[in-house]
Order: sequence, then C-alpha cells, then structure tokens
Amino acid sequence: MLTRCVWHRVKPYKNDVMSSKPYSVDRALLRAKSQAKKGELKQAQKLYQAVLEKFPKNKKAIEGLKALSKPMRQGHSAVLSQDKASTLIGLYKQGRLHEALTYGIALAELHPNIPLIPNLLGAVYTSLGRKEEAIANFHRSIEINPDYAEAHNNFGAALNRFGKYEEAVTSLHKALELEPEYADAHNNFGISLNKLGKHEMAVASYSKALELKPDYTAVFNNLGNTFQFLGRYEEAAASFHRALELKPDYAEAHYNLGGTLKCLGMQDEAIVSYIRAVDLDNDYISARSSLLHQLGHICDWDQIGETIQSDLKLLALGTTPREVAVPFDLLALIDDAKFHRRVSEAYAFAKYKPNHTLGPLLNRHNADRIRVGYFSADFHNHATMYLMAELFERHDRSKFKIHAFSFGPNIQDGMRSRLLNSVEDFHDVRLKGDAEIAALSRSLGVDIAVDLKGYTNQNRAGIFSYRAAPIQVNYLGYPGTMGASYVDYIIADTALIPPAYQEFYSEKVAYLPNSYQANDSTREISDKAISRLDFGLPEEAFVFCCFNVNNKIMPDVFDIWMRLLGKVEGSVLWLFKANKTAEKNLRKEALKRDINPDRLIFAEHIPPSNHLARHQLADLFLDTFNFNAHTTASDALWAGLPVLTKMGESFASRVAGSLLHAVELSELITTSAEEYEDTALMLATHPHELKELKEKLRRNLKTTALFDAVLITKHIESAYTHMYKRLNEGLEPEHIYVGKQNL
Repeated sequence: MLTRCVWHRVKPYKNDVMSSKPYSVDRALLRAKSQAKKGELKQAQKLYQAVLEKFPKNKKAIEGLKALSKPMRQGHSAVLSQDKASTLIGLYKQGRLHEALTYGIALAELHPNIPLIPNLLGAVYTSLGRKEEAIANFHRSIEINPDYAEAHNNFGAALNRFGKYEEAVTSLHKALELEPEYADAHNNFGISLNKLGKHEMAVASYSKALELKPDYTAVFNNLGNTFQFLGRYEEAAASFHRALELKPDYAEAHYNLGGTLKCLGMQDEAIVSYIRAVDLDNDYISARSSLLHQLGHICDWDQIGETIQSDLKLLALGTTPREVAVPFDLLALIDDAKFHRRVSEAYAFAKYKPNHTLGPLLNRHNADRIRVGYFSADFHNHATMYLMAELFERHDRSKFKIHAFSFGPNIQDGMRSRLLNSVEDFHDVRLKGDAEIAALSRSLGVDIAVDLKGYTNQNRAGIFSYRAAPIQVNYLGYPGTMGASYVDYIIADTALIPPAYQEFYSEKVAYLPNSYQANDSTREISDKAISRLDFGLPEEAFVFCCFNVNNKIMPDVFDIWMRLLGKVEGSVLWLFKANKTAEKNLRKEALKRDINPDRLIFAEHIPPSNHLARHQLADLFLDTFNFNAHTTASDALWAGLPVLTKMGESFASRVAGSLLHAVELSELITTSAEEYEDTALMLATHPHELKELKEKLRRNLKTTALFDAVLITKHIESAYTHMYKRLNEGLEPEHIYVGKQNL
C-alpha cells in the first residue's frame, strides 16, 4: 500500500477562515506571522486585513500590519516577490522538477535569506531522490527561520521518504509544536508513526488531520491503509470509499480499495477497483499485476488473454513504488525464471531498498547455540504450519535456540499451541514497525533470520531490509527469489533449482539432499467413514482431482483436462471451490470445449483431517503447470493419492516434481504437456498400472525422505551450521550442498 507525503501548502489562505471555529482567528494570525517570516508579505497582509474586517480592534493584527509596513515600503529588493514565489511553486507542482531546480538555485543566490526558497528546493531535491541536497536545503531553511513550521513539515515528509522515520517524528513534532492545527503535518506524522509500528497512534494523527481538514483525500487513503494493516477491513473500505467520494479519479485509492475488498472475499468488486485504477493511470503497474492476479482467481481468462502478452514485458520493469509489479501476482501467469528474478529485483528496489539506519550488525562468533529466528504471519492453522509444525518440535535444543516472530493475526488455535510449546521464545510483533522488529531481533542476538513469507500476502519483507540478523534466509513461503541483496540464502534442492538455474536467483542456494519441503508426519487423516456420494461424486466414475487454488488453473492445462474428460467415458473433474464466480467461469469454459459442465464438481472447504480423508475418494491428482501444487501436493501424497505433474523452469513450477523425487515416484514427473496428457490418459484407462502406483506410494510413505521430519530437520540444521561457519570464518555466502557427511 502506498502513502502520500505532503510537501507544502501552496493554496492562498482564504478570507473566510474566521467563519465557524473559535480558533480560526488564532490560526489566521499564526499563518500571517509565518508568511511574514517567509517573505510572503502580500499573503500576510491579506490575512491581517481579513482579521481586522471582522475584529477591527484586534491588537495582534494591527501590530502585524505595522511590522509589515517597513519592508513593503522598501519594495522587494530584500524579499521574494509573489510572482517569483508563485513561479517556483508552480514549476514544482507541475512536476517540472529540473526547471524548478534551476529557477530555485538562481533565486537562492539573489535572496540567500528567504527561507521559502531552500524549503522548496528541499522538496524538489527530495522528489528527485537527491537525499543529501534535500537535507542540506531543509537545514538551511530552518537555520534562517527556526520557527518555520512548513519547513519542519516538509523536512519530516522528506525523512519519511528516505526511511528515516525517527528523525521524521522529531521534525514533524516541531512543526506541530509551532502550528498545532497543521493538517499536513498531522498526516505526515501519521505516516511516520505507521512506519514505526505505532499504528493506533497513526490512526489518531490521521483523525486529527481530518478534523482540521474534513475533505483531505490523501489522509482518508492513508487511514485506509492503516486500518487494512490492522485487519480492520470494513473501516479500511469505508476510508477508501470516502477518499473516492471526494476524488473519484484517485487511482491509488481505487487500487488500495481493491486490496481491501480482496481481503473481504469480494473478488468481483476488487476487480472493478483494479480496473478503475488502471483506466485512470495506464502506467500503474502494481494495479495491473494485481488485476491479472485477481482475474486468475475468478478464472476470467478472456480478460487475462487480452492484456497478458502486452503487460508481461511491462510488468517486469519499474523503479518507483507504483511502477512495479507484485512478484507473487505473476507466478501463475508465466513460467520464466529469468523474468521472475527481474520482477523481484524491481520490486525489492522500489519497495525494500537496503536500509542502514540501525547501523552495522555484529555477529556472535562461535556461540554455544545458533539462534534462529523464524518470521511469519502464519503461526496458526495455515498451510505453513501444516508443513513446519514438526520441524519446530524436532529442532535440537542443545545446538539451536529457536525464536518465532509473529506479525500475523493473534489466533489461538491448535497449530499456535504446538508452536508455543516447541519454540523457546515467541514474539508477537504484529503492531511493531519493520525497523523495530529488526532491532528486536538484533537485541536478542538472532544469528539466522528465516523469512517464511517472502512476497506472499501479509508479508513483512521490509524487516529484512534493516538486517534482522547477520544471515538472512528465504524459505518455504515464497516459491522464488527475493531479488534482494540482503537475503543471503534460499533453501531448495537440486530438483527445484538445478545448478544451471542458479543465475535466476539472487540468493545463494542451500541445497538439501532430498526435497526442500518440511512436512509433518503426525498429520491426522480422519477415519470417519465417507463415500463418494457424500461429496457429490459418481460411484463408478474415474475421478480426476485438483485441489489447487483456482488462480493456478490456466487455459493450457484446462484444455488437457477437458480432452481427458472427453476421452475417459463418465469421468469427472473434482476441483476446489474458491468462489462462485470462478465456478461459473470454469463451467462456462468446459461448455466451450464441448464438455458437460456438470462433470466439474466443486469441493467445499472442510476441516484439515476431513480434507485429507476425502483425497482417498479420487483416482488421480492432476497438477497445474506454471504454479504447481505445493502443500496441496503434500496433502494428496500423504493421503495416498498419486500426483501427476509437469516440471517447468521456475521454482513455482518445479515444487511437485521435488516432492515426487523425494517420495521416489519419478514416473509421475513429466516435462511436456504432451507427456503429461498421455500419462494421465494411460493411468485413467489402465487400472492395474494405477493400482500399482498407489501401492508403491503407500509403501514409499514409510521408507522415503519426504515425510521424515527427523531427517529434514537434521538437513536444515546442517545448512544453518554451514551458513554460520562461513560467517565466522569471514567468508561470503556461497552455495551449500548438504550431504550425509554434514550430519
């Protein structure tokens, strides 16, 4: 989500300021005094005159006018004329930054003691990303006039932009001390507080800005972002709607509203918001990628097809927060590892540049135990915990101290209980800022910080931009590279990232000898008696199955599935029901391919143990291509259901193959669409071969590595030990190959 920094106020102060609020006169007088100090004499004169029109005996206004009389009689040789000030402000507001810079520098030479000029130059330099010059000019402006509230505000806004939030708070506090009813400063103060994790205080600051300026659209947008972060989605939507009532063409608010509606499960409405954002701003790349991702969730392939070819090239680019795609949004759309690295690098550059404000980080040499911190929003009943719960329990406490940093919802359920019982220290950091969390990790001496979210929903990738630990690792949550220089390793295996593919990852690869994926060998499969009729499945039909989320389904694989239904008489396709629109669109697509839509059967969400059990009613799990089954593949295999996959090039398209290698079922790994279709048809029409596969899977579950939690824990610990050893030897991260000799 994006926020807007307000640099300065340039609208003339209107004569109706004394209309309704008792403090309006005082505000007008403070404003007039401030403008006089800046050399904006005509505006100050008008304000004093406006006060005197209603209150002719007001002493402060009379004295203010007298104080103005001398410099006004002397002309503008010592002050800045209104025309010149307006020209400089106009160039800045129009985005003509280089012209504003040239003009402002010339004015500064002519009028070295007018604080307005370096104040505006500071804003120009900030917009150009020239931090040092911006800071120097704000310092100059404040040096000329220490009581210049606008300069303190603009300096605070600049410091926000440069990631110096603590310093921004100091500047903005000074601005508000000088001018307590300064709406822009309250807005920028809210931005600082948000970044520092003080979200409730940010809400109060934004609310104060709105009290002072009820039609402040940017504040409604910022307030909505804060509510969304806090999980208060209804309030977030209301804030964005209010911003759009005030400014219907506010592309950023449309985009942010789309994200909130998505969180509320309002898929169709979210798409409308994203489309509106793109229509208003054709270069709004974040909105474009989110739109494509959301269209995938409702399986609207017509709209995707119209834009994907032209957009994909565009989406890989971007150097500003708005001109960059969200990497996760594109994983299901294209199988191109080089492309995904380019997108991640652009995203990291725009959103999460390395931030050195916490200073250098010293590692603890040769510690008795390696301190590992796992960072996630998913420490509750969630796919991540279904995979990792036993790993947390199996860690060797004599060699490793385990911390869990939770920035997700405070859900007290079975998986949260398992986590709390298996880690030594649990930290609820959901209301802390990224820098504060990184600082906490440092203070605890965490040696290895493991990011379990990457760029998935509810991620906090910014934590790692501050260096939460000397070693930072990308694992499990995000199936691809982070594209960030401060993420040192990615945990994988040779099936996922063959050595020839290492160039597509910014991290060094820590190779595990089997599959990279942790699994919980204690997962319960319900023994309650169930039948196909319980789930609307025909008793005698061949049941193809895919419980992947709907956005992973693309037309190329769906074409194959429909051809299989056409060739295997009476067969059905059992899919996960994510939303009604996706169900409707998939049935429509089946009809287009001459398949009766009733042969698509949709599975409702049910408790995990029951979900695992119902896999046993299917005959064959058909994987998707660009974005494979991940946890869903482990679910199927654990329940005894064979998974047929096609391995592609990108990480996301190779996960199921990694799992099948680890369970020694390589015969279910294909490398082309033709081989995938032929193998599926053979298994569907040769019951003996399929039966043998299922029996082999059942045997292998007990003897192979995939569900051996003890073994993968040892392998991961070996990887951590090697990372730590290299660090202590002063060596840079390098590819690590964990083998039996390392255990």
